[in-house]
Amino acid sequence: PLTALLKEKGDEIFADCDGIAIEFDLEKETVKQILHYAKKYRKKVYAAVSNMSIAMERRSLLQEVDCFVCNQQEAGLLFSDDYEHLTTLAANVRSANIPCMVVTMGEQGAVYARTDGESGMVPAKKVDVIDTTGAGDAFFAGTVIGLTYGKTLAEACEIGSRAVICISENVCPRFRPQEFGLDVPVTD
Repeated sequence: PLTALLKEKGDEIFADCDGIAIEFDLEKETVKQILHYAKKYRKKVYAAVSNMSIAMERRSLLQEVDCFVCNQQEAGLLFSDDYEHLTTLAANVRSANIPCMVVTMGEQGAVYARTDGESGMVPAKKVDVIDTTGAGDAFFAGTVIGLTYGKTLAEACEIGSRAVICISENVCPRFRPQEFGLDVPVTD
């Protein structure tokens, strides 16, 4: 149904959006349509994954995504590599020609790299862990929010890290953009 909806209403959906956040392992034709509209309307695409085996079959499509976010185990599967540090990510991102990639590493924080050579690490916030359910999704959402509003990749990952710890349940809370350093007017 989503693929049919995109064929019918894709222009209307994507023409005025700020950016596109997708689950990369949606139906392949759906992902291709989303990437088509992103290119047509010059929109950035941010992708997360829930089934890395599907994403691995679509490696070439990752080159069309502006930023791909996954966890340490998923990155290890994608590159058949052990993910212990940033150097490995930077080299793999360049060789795979993925424009930008962020890898969450649990209590070790997150690492990021771009094909242009930019790379870094964002340390995890020290907290008492209650439940990690939804932590990856919260990190992805916070990082995408930061990137959408023009923050650097390091700043966006920092926002993602704060999004993970600001809740005690697995539902993303309502937040004020100023709390994350975003200069966005908000009216109630």
